Amino acid sequence: MNTTRRSLIQGLTIGAIAGSALPSFAKQKTQLKGNIRQGACPGAFGRKMPFEKRCELAVKLGLQAMDFITPDKWKALKGYGLECSLTPCNKLQKGLNHVENHAECLANIRESIKLTSEAGFKNVICFSGNREGISDEEGIKNCGIALKQVAGLAEQHKVTLCMELLNSKVNHPDYQCDRTHWGAEVCKQVGSPSVKLLYDIYHMQVQEGDIIATIRKYYEYIAHFHTAGVPGRNDLGETQELNYPAIMRAILDLGYKGFVVHEYSPKHDPADVALEKAVAICDV
Repeated sequence: MNTTRRSLIQGLTIGAIAGSALPSFAKQKTQLKGNIRQGACPGAFGRKMPFEKRCELAVKLGLQAMDFITPDKWKALKGYGLECSLTPCNKLQKGLNHVENHAECLANIRESIKLTSEAGFKNVICFSGNREGISDEEGIKNCGIALKQVAGLAEQHKVTLCMELLNSKVNHPDYQCDRTHWGAEVCKQVGSPSVKLLYDIYHMQVQEGDIIATIRKYYEYIAHFHTAGVPGRNDLGETQELNYPAIMRAILDLGYKGFVVHEYSPKHDPADVALEKAVAICDV
């Protein structure tokens, strides 16, 4: 990361002051029920929308956060009263399931934990990596060995490491953490409240289905949710098959207090319209 910790903290302090006097559009934001704390990933805003405009739209729509924002933009993000609800970390394909990757991955994770904590954010993403011929059992074991080495640091800094569940059928061939029970076994191996899963609803519908029952079964291991339409990973709405209001009600019934973050590519509507629809659909 190019941003030094000292300059980052100075920037965040300035951002916090700016956040106390949000621009006028923030006062005109959409009134939501607010039972679900919603956010968006960069892709949901479309490729052409500048970062500042994304922040303005997020505030207007009642979003509280964005995922995957790099530290150089945290000052601006906090200036709009927004959080980085999931900070970036190690590489997707080169992950924790191979021992030879541990040194590099763990160094990145330790740095991300510290920066995330100092910024006042809560979640850091991590990845299993691709199988590349290893068994499920070996992958679980190796991920467990790695995450045990940073779980204590995460607990100390009150940060949660979120291993992402991704489908290997369509989008990420050979990715190992592609089923909820596999990811849950990694969490069990580590045995820390600071090591959990990012449950991507789109990916798990493609890979295994039975979304609500699976969330209920493995809820104790889930710390974060992503949404997208199925099929296609596009807009939420009448063009896709998932019943997002029912899914949102199910996670509310479980007592979920974290973020639900929209991670799709708008296709059927302009980006701002599609995102407004997604927010309304999940505002139960």
